[in-house]
Amino acid sequence: MHIVFVHVHVKETNVDDFIQATLENARHSVQEPGIVRFDVLQQVEDPTRFVLVEVYRQPEDQAKHRETAHYQKWRDTVADMMVEPRQGVRYLNLFPSDEEWQ
Repeated sequence: MHIVFVHVHVKETNVDDFIQATLENARHSVQEPGIVRFDVLQQVEDPTRFVLVEVYRQPEDQAKHRETAHYQKWRDTVADMMVEPRQGVRYLNLFPSDEEWQ
């Protein structure tokens, strides 16, 4: 598994638009064969902060995701909604193992 946590800080005036655009992207993303999960999380204490949890079968599946029309539309739509550039942090899954995900 290839797991990425994308941390996003959105301008307060853009929260609703960001959510709408991100949910549209997520609904299309989970249909990609290389994506296992695509979670959209909003922080309770600060609703302008989000984490996207993207779980890919292989690292190259993330690159394929970035080539899709829905990702590119999302990227361009939300670019000016952010307080600062989004940050992706990659993780390795230790438990459950890839075999246990199957």
